[in-house]
Amino acid sequence: MKTLLVITMAAALAGCGVETAATAASAASIKKQELEQAQKTMAQAQQKIDGAMQQMQQRADSMEQ
Repeated sequence: MKTLLVITMAAALAGCGVETAATAASAASIKKQELEQAQKTMAQAQQKIDGAMQQMQQRADSMEQ
């Protein structure tokens, strides 16, 4: 009887560990996607800034002539 109880408890604890690991893996995957999206957004913003700076430089150059 004790052996059955120990086996049941061990199985229950093992199941909790699997669930915790799966939850952690899901959270890590979501964070990775968020990071990738943030990097894309930052790259797009940098491109817009670079374009605006280039336009400003072109306007300054044309005013000097």
